[in-house]
Formats: sequence, C-alpha cells, structure tokens
Amino acid sequence: MSLSSAALLAGCSWDTLDPKGVIGAQEKSLILTSTYAMLLVVIPVCILTLLFAWQYRQSNTAAEYLPKWSHSNKIEVIIWAVPSLIILFLAVLTYQTCHSLDPYKPLEAEANVKPIHVDVVALDWKWLFIYPDEGIATVNQMAMPVNTPVDFRITSDSVMNSFFIPQLGTMIYAMAGMQTQLHLIANEAGDFQGESSNFSGRGFSDMRFRALAMPADQYSAWVEKVKASSEQLDSASYPKLAAPSEANPVEYFSHVDAGLFDDIVAKYNNGMVMDKSTGKMLHVQQSAMSDMNMKE
Repeated sequence: MSLSSAALLAGCSWDTLDPKGVIGAQEKSLILTSTYAMLLVVIPVCILTLLFAWQYRQSNTAAEYLPKWSHSNKIEVIIWAVPSLIILFLAVLTYQTCHSLDPYKPLEAEANVKPIHVDVVALDWKWLFIYPDEGIATVNQMAMPVNTPVDFRITSDSVMNSFFIPQLGTMIYAMAGMQTQLHLIANEAGDFQGESSNFSGRGFSDMRFRALAMPADQYSAWVEKVKASSEQLDSASYPKLAAPSEANPVEYFSHVDAGLFDDIVAKYNNGMVMDKSTGKMLHVQQSAMSDMNMKE
C-alpha cells in the first residue's frame, strides 16, 4: 500500500511550491508561513495525545488518578491563548498580503522596462490570448519576456472559468460579460504550464496552455513567428474558433481585429464595456459585435 501511494505521489506536480516569479515566490512564502503557524498547535496536540494515552493507560497504576477533576485555570489559559495568538497572527498576515498581492495591483518594473499587455478569453475548451499592442493572437500558448511585467485582462465567452499559471502565482476567475485583471512576472526563463482551475464541462481536463518565458530577443522572434502565420482572427472567423473543441492544438493568428476583446465582453452587457483607465462603462462599436452575435 505504501509503495503504491509513493508511486502515485511521484507523478504529482508541485508547481505552486516551485515558483519562477516574484508573485509566486511571495505566495509560496505565505503558504509555508501559514502552515508553520498552524503546526504550532497541531504538532503539540498530536504529541500530547500519544503521551497522555501512554501515561494514563489502564495498566499504569502509578499514574495519578483524579476522577473528580474538572477544571484548571492554567490549562484554560494555554488552550485559549495559544490558538488566539496564532489566529491574530494569521489575521494580520492575511490583511497585509491581501493588499500586497492584490491581482489588480500593477507590478513595479525596472527602469525602461514596459509591461506587455495580454487579453485572455476562456473558451470551450481552450484559451485565446490577444496581444493588442502587437496585433496578434494565439490559442493555448502565450509568451512573455523575462523580468517584464505582464498585464492581463481576462474574460470568458462561455461559462465561468479560472485562469492559473501555478509557477507564476495567483488564480483569478474569467466570467462572461466581466473583465478581471491580473499582473504577473516571470523572473526565470522556462516553459510553464497554465491551466483551467474551475470545472467547465466535458473538455475541462485538456483545457491547458503553455506559458513561455524567454529573453527579450527570443520573445521578439516569437512575435515575428506568430506574425508569419497565414491565419487571421476577425468577426467572421472568431465564431468558428469559439465553437467547443477538445484538446485544441496551438494556433497562431498574424492579425486580430482591434477591439475584439471588448466586443466579447460587451455582447453580454448590451454593448457596454468597462474602460480600464477611467473605470466608467462605455459603448463599443455595435457593428463588429452584431456580426459576432448573428454568426453565433
């Protein structure tokens, strides 16, 4: 039994505890700190349970026998004070990290390093990545330069889903008609797995993507590779892409219609979309959105 359990655990991935970015590293520290704090109660309780069971076993006639004992002020202070202090410590820690690790909070970058912008759309059952500054899009693969903040806008054109790159940190939901934000950074080059972490139907288990972190020159080469694709993404071709598919292969689109992400959000909001810079609701152009709705 133990050997079979070890074999099963050998195939487990501990990506969350092997962070490759500053956000992931801070979240790992939070997980470990919280675990250690709780073990301050768990470990002594386990040890004392075994100790008391041995000390006061029936065969130990030398143990003190107090059948009418019912209360001890010292014990009451210990069993209430220690957990209360740990809860207070965890409360302060949670409050601080809720603000410092706010997914909407932009990351500070080194001088002359501009963040890249990526719009993410959760589809059935694949991920669409739109690079508005480069005018390109990809499916089930994204890339980013090392040590460069990535500003994500995230939505869904299907059921609620959840966007997660374990080694970079922070899971956040993707919901139709809404746009959530996420700021991540990769401090090491690598090929990281991204996934859907919210069950969304038949193809959920294959709804994964690769997040490629690479030096700036390799990232530029990757962008040129995508731009060399013969495929384009517009209001005419988007409905075909949005149709449900399982284990969808990586796809590149050398051109994507400007405003496609806003159109996807707005079609669930009577043509309204949130302006990220002002926080106000704005109308988007109705023509592209109407075309998408008619084709669906």
